[in-house]
Amino acid sequence: MDLGLADRTIVVTGGSSGVGLATVRALLDEGANVATCGRDAGRLARAAAGLDGVRLLTGVCDVRDADAVREFTDRVADRFGGIDGLVNNAGQSRMKGLDESTAADWRDELELKFSGVLNPLHAARPHLRASHAPSVVNVNAVLAKQPETRLITTSAARAGILNLSKSLSAELAADGIRVNSVCLGLIDTGQWTRRHAAADTRETYEDWQAHLAADRGIALGRLGRAEEVAYAIVALLSPRASYITGTSIDVCGGVGRSIL
Repeated sequence: MDLGLADRTIVVTGGSSGVGLATVRALLDEGANVATCGRDAGRLARAAAGLDGVRLLTGVCDVRDADAVREFTDRVADRFGGIDGLVNNAGQSRMKGLDESTAADWRDELELKFSGVLNPLHAARPHLRASHAPSVVNVNAVLAKQPETRLITTSAARAGILNLSKSLSAELAADGIRVNSVCLGLIDTGQWTRRHAAADTRETYEDWQAHLAADRGIALGRLGRAEEVAYAIVALLSPRASYITGTSIDVCGGVGRSIL
């Protein structure tokens, strides 16, 4: 099926690895122009190696810096003639419980999560308005719906972003801008291979991953792959999803227990 993304321009934040990079690759495969940013120039360069340099623009940018985000966004619009979609993917998890979390942890977590959505959106909004089928996808986590005490700051921030996404879908509907969320479960990115190495176990990574999945109650018995998340993101960006807004899609292998 042709998703109608050829020659459209999509901005993906945090595209130097994991889900962000998988999304960049999937969009390029669909014929889209893609711009992606990250904080580490070296990682960005390695991620871009071998990709289509004509239709890919990269830039070093911290999503917490509104001026830097606006400058990057303007570069994208100048290079490709506009912006049709935005994927807010930049972020991280903070493995701490209540007693370990400082006031600075709370401030940093909330600033990263909310700035990571609002700064790119404010910068891209004038360009999105000019698109005939604009779309925003906020990459979130199932933590937003079923929090974990060991990730207390991240869980709270994720819930706030899910609420914000719903509000934005109503606020921006008058401009024709759709806003949706993709909520991740456990995805097999670099952090899990590092944790396996740090565990100093004789188990193969595959066996260790299967035990982890069983412990976390993942119905499909394994971690997800970044490209499986990218598929959902790209589908929501497509003009074929033109009547979908204000919703969230769980990509979590059945770990989600919420029915809402």
